[in-house]
Amino acid sequence: MNTLTLPEFSVVIPARLGSTRLPRKPLADIAGKPMVVRVAEQAKRSDAQSVIVATDSGEIQAVCDAHRIECLLTQATHPTGTDRIAEVAQLLKLPADALIVNVQGDEPLIPPELINQVALALASHSQCAIATVATQIHDLAEINNPNVVKVVLNRQHEAMYFSRSAIPFARDAAISNPPYLRHLGIYAYRASFLGAYARLDPAPPEQAESLEQLRALWHGYRIQVHITADVPPPGVDTEADLERVRLAFASRG
Repeated sequence: MNTLTLPEFSVVIPARLGSTRLPRKPLADIAGKPMVVRVAEQAKRSDAQSVIVATDSGEIQAVCDAHRIECLLTQATHPTGTDRIAEVAQLLKLPADALIVNVQGDEPLIPPELINQVALALASHSQCAIATVATQIHDLAEINNPNVVKVVLNRQHEAMYFSRSAIPFARDAAISNPPYLRHLGIYAYRASFLGAYARLDPAPPEQAESLEQLRALWHGYRIQVHITADVPPPGVDTEADLERVRLAFASRG
């Protein structure tokens, strides 16, 4: 990608210690550095103008300070990472048209180019408040797995709906391979949307599916979806995931 076409954007990495599946996950050691530091270093390989960790933990802030990673201490009451990012946009007094990419704090192997792509997708579609990424899936087990979020698009590649179910449903058995798309959990936001997000009422589909992006669609915000053929490595949710990532870093020498 020609980096000259990229807009200015910031990366914000929400990080908290309250993980139940993998306690103290952001501080887990990966080849001598805490995971949150590894994520920030990977994000810095993108073309972002700044990379900021947003946390409610003094321990995480101290770790970031020790590794010269910019970090902002945010409120502990945020129900979602999006709310935490919205506070960062407010603290930094970002203009309404500023672009912020949300990189999850458990993605130490996220491709920097994917960060650039989602920022460019939003910058290129002024009618949208959000951009995200999807990739084609063909494996039946993944299609029917409720932990794999699917998305259906309109002709402008904007999201129509996200679901844990297999959508679109192939009513006609003759349609053997409908275009299933797996949603990847990276987002770019306009600061103006983040400013409004906390005031939006939770939406019934959001509560039914436990997918917060449905709140934006429910309230009429448009989400541009970039299709990528390059599937990023999975994030870290379990001890097995953590060992896999540790092996990946060890193989780099």
